[in-house]
Amino acid sequence: MDHWSDPVWFLYTVVGYQAQQWLALLLSQSLGNRIHSRGSEVRILSACCGILDLPVPSLALRNESLRCWSNIPFITMPLSRTHGKSFAHRSELRHAKRIVVKLGSAVVTRGDECGLALGRLASIVEQVSMLQNQGREMMIVTSGAVAFGKQRLRHEILLSQSVRQALHSGQNQLKDMAIPVLEARACAAAGQSGLMALYEAMFTQYSICAAQILVTNLDFHDEQKRRNLNGTLHELLRMNIVPIINTNDAVVPPPEPNSDLQGVISVKDNDSLAARLAVEMKTDLLIVLSDVEGLFDSPPGSDDAKLIDIFYPGDQQSVTFGTKSRVGMGGMEAKVKAALWALQGGTSVVIANGTYPKISGHVITDIVEGKKVGTFFSEVKPAGPTVEQQGEMARAGGRALAALQPEQRAEIIYHLADLLTDQREEILSANKKDLEEAESKGRLALPLMKRLSLSTSKLNSLAIGLRQIAASSQESVGRVIRRTRIAKDLELEQVTVPIGVLLVIFESRPDCLPQVSALAIASGNGLLLKGGKEAAHSNQILHHLTQEALSIHGVKDAVQLVNTREEVEDLCHLDKLIDLIIPRGSSQLVRDIQKAAKGIPVMGHSEGICHVYVDTEASVEKVTRIVRDSKCEYPAACNALETLLIHRDLLRTPLFDQIIDMLRVEQVKIHAGPKFASYLTFSPSEVKSLRTEYGDLECCIEVVDSVQEAIDHIHKYGSSHTDVIITENEKTAEFFLQHVDSACVFWNASTRFSDGYRFGLGKGLSGIILRQSVWWVELTGAGSKKYTMPFRLTEEQRCNVAKLQ
Repeated sequence: MDHWSDPVWFLYTVVGYQAQQWLALLLSQSLGNRIHSRGSEVRILSACCGILDLPVPSLALRNESLRCWSNIPFITMPLSRTHGKSFAHRSELRHAKRIVVKLGSAVVTRGDECGLALGRLASIVEQVSMLQNQGREMMIVTSGAVAFGKQRLRHEILLSQSVRQALHSGQNQLKDMAIPVLEARACAAAGQSGLMALYEAMFTQYSICAAQILVTNLDFHDEQKRRNLNGTLHELLRMNIVPIINTNDAVVPPPEPNSDLQGVISVKDNDSLAARLAVEMKTDLLIVLSDVEGLFDSPPGSDDAKLIDIFYPGDQQSVTFGTKSRVGMGGMEAKVKAALWALQGGTSVVIANGTYPKISGHVITDIVEGKKVGTFFSEVKPAGPTVEQQGEMARAGGRALAALQPEQRAEIIYHLADLLTDQREEILSANKKDLEEAESKGRLALPLMKRLSLSTSKLNSLAIGLRQIAASSQESVGRVIRRTRIAKDLELEQVTVPIGVLLVIFESRPDCLPQVSALAIASGNGLLLKGGKEAAHSNQILHHLTQEALSIHGVKDAVQLVNTREEVEDLCHLDKLIDLIIPRGSSQLVRDIQKAAKGIPVMGHSEGICHVYVDTEASVEKVTRIVRDSKCEYPAACNALETLLIHRDLLRTPLFDQIIDMLRVEQVKIHAGPKFASYLTFSPSEVKSLRTEYGDLECCIEVVDSVQEAIDHIHKYGSSHTDVIITENEKTAEFFLQHVDSACVFWNASTRFSDGYRFGLGKGLSGIILRQSVWWVELTGAGSKKYTMPFRLTEEQRCNVAKLQ
């Protein structure tokens, strides 16, 4: 056995005598001399190392049931109780340590209300076990005893009735009267043991012990019983046991209406039981699972019903309750009442659907990770509109924008360009705050800091680019592409129209906001913008100026900036509000968005792995100028040089030495490709991958034997973005231009020339190049097409059209 994987050996042998004393104390309060539960080992080891100010090692904890060693990840986030003050935002839920999960009858039972939904219950147990093994303290308030017992008793009744009907047929009337009175309690009594046995069998698969606790309302009114219950639960949690709690339906009296006294909620059903336990046990989070997505502003199923993401207690009057679920004692109104009572007691609450979660299939862990699932109850009133409301505002504003005349849309963009120069000082002041915060926190690498930075020259360049977009936007909407004559005096027109609502997600480049806004305005699209938090101040003022420009024609709401704590993954699920997602940033961001988007098209760009090939017949004067501009002018740009390919015959020539000297003067870090390294006695650091986008003053140098080998290298390791040949041989250049499959292929020009402004397409469009395509996404690419029949039809013509269909 590997001793390093044993926490007890680690503490005794490595940490020393002081840890031995603490370990002995902790072990004396736990299950025995050797704790086999993973969660207990994690807590003991973490506690001892925390006391001694030591890092917690990564260990493999023993899983006795599987008779093997399995790697259990340690918790990377702090787990600290905040009871007394509930969490204000979803993102804080990941810090919850003590969690109560309430399983409604509709979650636990099958559709026929007879028996349990085993697959669903197994998934819940797996998620609870995962959180328990992370060091959290989990409790379950469950329904299902009646359904489990009903399945057993129905079978028994069917077997016994055949005998009774034969021998005592006259007692049918008495039998029919007795069963409705006894069924619910009898089923609960018959089902409790089976339900608990099922939970024990499931939790055993994860080396976790479960314990059953049955309570009634009287147990909370009697002070001694309440203290005993509280002590029992604390002891179970201390021993890493998951309490399975349920009302004792076999003996519980009927619920008393309106019996809440002195602010103490009565235990009428499992919703109120979960709320009461959550507050009694000072729980951080209460998760209430039912068969609906959460709380709606009107009964679910109605046409205008909308899911409430964050519910503030002061908004109760805006909610209309419908009927309760098909099973169980409490409806949504009971759940909300219990949730508000728990929230008032300091416990955060989320009501969600536990029957068919839509995100990952793991609703409990999704909630704990802060994902947008169900309805989150918060005592902090949401500031400003929700992202759903912003999406609706952007759609309405986009439609109003598309209805404007082309000259009016161009006027908005011209006005925005003027504001960028007129309000230069305010913009740079806000950007300075972002730079100072990023530098003080040290959270951004140098390339990202450069992208975050704005300057007077950048703002001037932005203004010039916006004016170019305005000048070329006259026919972006409503342009007739094709006319088809269907019949005499009847033509069908295909015209350009906006796509709808665009979601543009960008990282630390605040200059992206006015660029994308101008493109959306020109094409008549509504726009949702989600920028990086590192550029919050810059984005705020740039968005304010954009809305100021839009206001001159009353379409201020067409461009919205998402400032909430909305996760990007959550935004990608708003398929009813967003028509197209455009991520602008690293290749990793693009891949993450493409993976997360559900039902929404994503227009992603490729990586900016740009090459410059120096041929044997290259001009000495041109080489250093082109290479310097391609790499050093803006190394963080997606069209900057990343790999320099040099013909083998140029090695150890004055031209080669001149290139190397220039790169050294510019402080460019050089990585040697495999072939280049083989030619050198003392080479620079060998490149780890030839397919690398450095985004900084770094580049790779590789040697090739011919122009064909350079082309093959570009196709293998490039990203089809921009590639350049430097040569004075026209035939060689033509061969390169013809055979390189990239969006931009240049001869004796810098890679930085690959820019939307220079092509008259609009700034930033060089970053939106589709892989394996040599076509640019132009301004009109931000729109769609529709067919119109602009002529008023006679009755005879309508009949002719109907025949054509």
